[in-house]
Amino acid sequence: MALQEYKCPSCGGAIGFDSSIQKMKCPYCDTEFEMEALVALDEELKKEFPDDMTWEASAGGQWAEGETEDMMVYVCKSCGGEIIGDKNTAATSCPYCDNPVVIMGQFQGELKPDYVIPFKLDKKAAKEALIKHLKGKKLLPKIFKDENHIDEVKGIYVPFWLFDADAQARIRYKASTVHVWSDSNYDYTRTSYYSLIREGEIGFSLIPVDGSSNMADDLMESIEPFNFDEAVDFQTAYLAGYLADKYDVNEEESLARANERVKKSTEETFRNTVKGYITVIPEHTSIRLENGKARYALYPVWILNTNWNGNKYTFAMNGQTGKFVGDLPLDKGAYWKYFATYTGIASLLIYLVGRFIF
Repeated sequence: MALQEYKCPSCGGAIGFDSSIQKMKCPYCDTEFEMEALVALDEELKKEFPDDMTWEASAGGQWAEGETEDMMVYVCKSCGGEIIGDKNTAATSCPYCDNPVVIMGQFQGELKPDYVIPFKLDKKAAKEALIKHLKGKKLLPKIFKDENHIDEVKGIYVPFWLFDADAQARIRYKASTVHVWSDSNYDYTRTSYYSLIREGEIGFSLIPVDGSSNMADDLMESIEPFNFDEAVDFQTAYLAGYLADKYDVNEEESLARANERVKKSTEETFRNTVKGYITVIPEHTSIRLENGKARYALYPVWILNTNWNGNKYTFAMNGQTGKFVGDLPLDKGAYWKYFATYTGIASLLIYLVGRFIF
């Protein structure tokens, strides 16, 4: 790399050699650099490599003959969701949009899950968690507090792709420190910039990516983690009394999400090793995956969907740990009532304090 191609770590401008000081200098911000430091940086930059985040396709197995005889496919005519239940499942509604679903026929094809985490918490626990979640929310519309919505909680096995990999990573950061001092005439500020490199290996196990397009990724990530130690080899008997979502996002299509989580976790882990700087910004990330493989599992989730003023609200509870999440709507009438009340109280206090002081 030619010297004139170096970029200034401070402002990003091209730097060149200044013969008067025998150093490299940025003509834009006047930052000076020792030649030895730039040579060392050049050697480090040569070690950077492009991302190589590939995986081996290995998830799921084949259904044995007769294994799906008691499994039926239910299709929602509203949102298009396909769910699986046993042949004894009565008329039900879609766990995603609450519209009625219709039986389309016996389940066939697709991959058989490798594992399943059985439901550990029942519908009663899900109802209690929902009540607790709504309790004390004074700005919540009354409809969310009505008992009739609690009975709409549904247990569903959500399909997940689980990714394992070892990552070899190298991350270059742009960091800075600031030193401030004064004398009798002036205040001074000196900002120093550094190029930092972190390199190492990190292992990932069971990175979950939900395989249902009907289920929001951020919602499922919010009820993590699941304890895979309690996972068992899949058996259709675990579906009795529950619904199971039929995956419509396959393993290959889920890799982008898995890679995104790997990259984010790697950058955060390496970033935590950098101490003593005011700012630390990643400039280049190189990640290579090794021993990448995937597994297919069903995880237990309790779901409640309801609508308010044309908007859909979804609540979810981890059917194993009980972690409960969900966005709540705002009752605008109640909001303005409380706003006016507290604004009036605040104005009165300010008035009284003013009278007392002055």
